[in-house]
Amino acid sequence: MTYLRDDAQLIRSHLPSHARPPEDADALFLIYAVLLRAKGVHVTDVDVHDAWVAWMETRNPQHPALVPLELLDKPTQIQDLPYVQAIQSAARDRGAHRAP
Repeated sequence: MTYLRDDAQLIRSHLPSHARPPEDADALFLIYAVLLRAKGVHVTDVDVHDAWVAWMETRNPQHPALVPLELLDKPTQIQDLPYVQAIQSAARDRGAHRAP
């Protein structure tokens, strides 16, 4: 297991029970691990959405949410928040307090 997989697993462990990522989201969580290392506690909802878009682009390039976060309705936007919080919490565990 690589350090990115370790960080991806740590992020998953910080997700609240109501967050239900797809079962086959390992690659997405690797991208989230990069965000953890690059942005630490300063990761934003825009960062998380952009990461999700990059991942979804390879899975379903016609997905209706493949637009910038600010163009989505509020209920769709808030779906990224548990992932933002999980990455921030994992960053605190890792001591990754990098500035943007």
